[in-house]
Amino acid sequence: MDRRRQPRICTTLPVRIWGIDAHAFPFAQPASVRNFSEIGAVVQGVHRQIKPGATLEVQSGKNRAQFRVVWVGRPGTPREGEIGIETLPSEPCLWEDTLCRSAETPGKG
Repeated sequence: MDRRRQPRICTTLPVRIWGIDAHAFPFAQPASVRNFSEIGAVVQGVHRQIKPGATLEVQSGKNRAQFRVVWVGRPGTPREGEIGIETLPSEPCLWEDTLCRSAETPGKG
């Protein structure tokens, strides 16, 4: 059974992430979102060690928002380099434009 609270949209979106890594060093790097919902996403291509609970800034196009890291892929597994992030309550939905486009269905006629 899927424990997610909202459906996910599978896509690849380029993003830029930055924050403080597990060794207390600031970092910034490009990455990509593998799937997302209104409240969270899976980011892949993360080259730094990050701890769950860390706060990251994510930029997609001109939009930016802060997220909390909820899980980190373990080294040596297929999830290595991936993190699960959740939008902070006070932040806007970073993917709103893409969510709206995916909800549109072509009209008939």
